[in-house]
Amino acid sequence: MQDIFGHLAALRRPRLLVRTARIGARDYSRRRDLRRVLGYGTLPKPAAAVMRLLDLERDHNRRREAGDAGYSLTRHVDVLIALMGEADGLRRPGLNLA
Repeated sequence: MQDIFGHLAALRRPRLLVRTARIGARDYSRRRDLRRVLGYGTLPKPAAAVMRLLDLERDHNRRREAGDAGYSLTRHVDVLIALMGEADGLRRPGLNLA
């Protein structure tokens, strides 16, 4: 688990991108938002979800930095919102992210 938090702490993204995701994370709903980001089906456990979200986020960030025409800012923010929400759920296990 400590490794997951190490990966999260190492993320360096533009301030505006992070600020936007933080605002969105206030209303994070695991059932609604995680399904939209990861696809429908059984939701993974929080630690597994964070690892999948980290992979997705790295891919979005790589596209952003490369100026890729397929980059979607909205999708990137959605992934960051889910990542922040899931990480918060790991830090505070009693938190209801329904």
